[in-house]
Amino acid sequence: MTDPLQTQAIAPAVVLRGEGAWREALPRIVDLGRRPLLLGRSASTYGLRQQLAADLEQGGACPVVSQDLRDCCDDDLGPLARNAAAAGCDAVIAAGGGKVLDAGKLLAHRLGLPCITVPTSAATCAGWTALANLYTPEGAFLGDVALDRCPALLVFDHALVRQAPPRTLASGIADAVAKWYEASVSSGSSGDGLIQQAVQMARLLRDLLLLEGEAALADPSGEAWVRVAEGCALTAGLIGGIGGARCRTVAAHAVHNGLTQLAATHGCLHGEKVGFGVLVQLWLEEQLAGNRLAAQARRQLLPFFRRLGLPTDLEDLGLAGASLEQLRQVCRFACREGSDLHRLPFAVAPEDLLAAMVGATAERQQA
Repeated sequence: MTDPLQTQAIAPAVVLRGEGAWREALPRIVDLGRRPLLLGRSASTYGLRQQLAADLEQGGACPVVSQDLRDCCDDDLGPLARNAAAAGCDAVIAAGGGKVLDAGKLLAHRLGLPCITVPTSAATCAGWTALANLYTPEGAFLGDVALDRCPALLVFDHALVRQAPPRTLASGIADAVAKWYEASVSSGSSGDGLIQQAVQMARLLRDLLLLEGEAALADPSGEAWVRVAEGCALTAGLIGGIGGARCRTVAAHAVHNGLTQLAATHGCLHGEKVGFGVLVQLWLEEQLAGNRLAAQARRQLLPFFRRLGLPTDLEDLGLAGASLEQLRQVCRFACREGSDLHRLPFAVAPEDLLAAMVGATAERQQA
């Protein structure tokens, strides 16, 4: 029997990485669009985007700069799309963190325009993927949107990314480490050659991050920083591109999605919530599936996460005062029909997940 034809968006059409990648990218960007929408969000990176706009003008473009983004939400994307169309924008440049990158990709997808992603941190692999996460204006996760293609151009300029706070790289490490723990449990037994390769890439990436993550945070000018930052922002995206949806997200990301339903967690970064989700997933694997290796992995990750300053319990996530009903709300959302959590090879009910969240917290506090 012939295997069914598969179509998947694996990688950006062009990736420029290294010191000075932004300057090198300017002629390519102008070729893609002479009147790009330059999309941003954070006030802390406003000055950086103003410099990017000046560089674009010097390169022959006429950018339209927008800071009108609260979140990657339809309430913001609708007006942005109308304004971009009215201004005659012919490309979208998303320069920022994960939500800006997702919003830029989704906006370009809806407008039928080329997208250029310019990550300003290594906190996620959103600059790479053909996927966007949608949120409410208040920051609660709604769902993800699969896009037709990856960005036309990804510019990963080391000089730009080095300006980000160290916390963003630690968050990126947690998000990228999750690739192994999620891909191995959901796809480790797959007979598909590309998926097998993606799973092994996830293992190699985990090993790199465990070995060099702390050194990267300690010295942003060192070679370890380059390997770790590119692993978080680029390699993690490639793993998802090759492996497909099943390799991208399982219980760790489902826990993240549930946690975003509570406003108290909105001060935590994406990868910080995903990292806690990894600990919860491993607890589920041990308690519900009898996986002793999961317990060993959790004991390995706990001190590593602590050394990186990552949250490892509910209190760290701002939920010390959360009620039992609020925690149940998190669990119900994470376990809803169609959730990535159900890619685990065993059934998980909301009460099981609640026990895992509380159990992972108790374990951390006793350590």
